[in-house]
Amino acid sequence: MSYDVLVIGGGPAGLSAALNVRARGRSVLVVSNPLEENPLWRAEKVDNHLGMPDLSGAELLKDFRRHAEEAGAAFLEGKVLNTVRMDETWYVGIGSDMENARALVLAGGVARGKKYPGEEEFLGRGVSYCATCDGMLYRNRPVAVLGFSDTAKKEADFLSGIGCDVTYFDRPRSCTISGGKTVEQVTCDGETVRVDGVFLLRPTMAPTDLFPGLAVDKGYVTVDRKMATNLSGVFAAGDCTGGPLQVSKAVGEGLIAGQSAAAFAAELARKSQ
Repeated sequence: MSYDVLVIGGGPAGLSAALNVRARGRSVLVVSNPLEENPLWRAEKVDNHLGMPDLSGAELLKDFRRHAEEAGAAFLEGKVLNTVRMDETWYVGIGSDMENARALVLAGGVARGKKYPGEEEFLGRGVSYCATCDGMLYRNRPVAVLGFSDTAKKEADFLSGIGCDVTYFDRPRSCTISGGKTVEQVTCDGETVRVDGVFLLRPTMAPTDLFPGLAVDKGYVTVDRKMATNLSGVFAAGDCTGGPLQVSKAVGEGLIAGQSAAAFAAELARKSQ
């Protein structure tokens, strides 16, 4: 299905963007991890959001999500792995699925952590970011999963279910991936295992991995006052654009990004008529 706007991220910025897209009569799909994996979920109390005192992070997220759902936003649980723009349409790979939209809002938060030695070198040659996408390539073979979320454990179970011999590293601090033409072993926190594949399952990918050529400054996405990036049809909001990393700031930027993305999509639709 085609959408006017696709939002990457289901936190305060992404949900605010989705709500404002719907307020302007445009269709929107929000792609995100489960709410429980959002860092805000663990906050015992958020007391600096105007008019909504003494709520926990989980309560805020559930209220935000309910509001966006009631406004007509569509939701898909999953992780965006790649994007490409063709003929004024953005195509977004979500696991093994593909969705498309006229405009995108990047609101996936901060991608924490640097790439491990060997990760980029062996990408596509034993390193993968999606177990359900590439797992069958390693059926009945030894693999390692470097997991950084509860969802990662489910993907590891999937690999075990198709016969893989899985070594699971839970939120490793340091890892090195090595081999010849393909991956041969991985060492995490001093433990080395011989494997044919390594699945790095992080909650979110770095913006520059999703959007080659995206302008960033000190790791944060560069935007103008309309929350537009340097890429046509791509807007950004929330923690990925920099501090302060606060709910109120994310909601405000999401509002602007949603309005801007909706206007961009509407103009493309008008031109195509």
